[in-house]
Amino acid sequence: MIRVLLADDEELIRVAVAALLDLEADLEVVAQAADGRATVQAALAHRPDVAVVDLEMPSLDGLAVTAELAKALPSCAVVILTGRGRPAHLRRALTTGARGFLAKGAPGGALADVIRRVHGGARYVDPALAAEALVAPECPLTPRELEVLRLAGTDTPVGVVARRAQLSQGTVRNHLAAVVGKLGVTSRAEAYRTAHENGWL
Repeated sequence: MIRVLLADDEELIRVAVAALLDLEADLEVVAQAADGRATVQAALAHRPDVAVVDLEMPSLDGLAVTAELAKALPSCAVVILTGRGRPAHLRRALTTGARGFLAKGAPGGALADVIRRVHGGARYVDPALAAEALVAPECPLTPRELEVLRLAGTDTPVGVVARRAQLSQGTVRNHLAAVVGKLGVTSRAEAYRTAHENGWL
């Protein structure tokens, strides 16, 4: 019997997926969680074989949960489930230790098959996302530029960003100007939206 943890902040989806998985003779949903922090706690308490984790959740997103479980419970294989995956999300998920990456629009029986695969030691990546990842543009920003842009958001004052990043205000302005230039946009807000939409943040 493969023990499964389900994590999704949308209760209707979580309960429906649990009901589908419980129809499988070799799968047992042993725990459910509605946010990232609760997912890690439930995993440590129930020690599932596979955790199916939504990419976007409160407190910790699916990528952060994957990274924590890779350290705290390496025996638990993680499958990321996403409604709108981006190639950058896929790359980051695999880098942080996810064994599977599946779109929520996949056929009903696909998740059960993916759970079995990753439990057996294999990897699974949604074919459409994998194909998209092959042609997606690489992020042109440096890690420091991404950090500054993440802290700056669309309208955080430069002084606040400088304190949080432990940089001078002039350096923050230079980084933000470089970001705007590299992304070919006209404002910091537009740069933030572009980076977010591409899954770089």
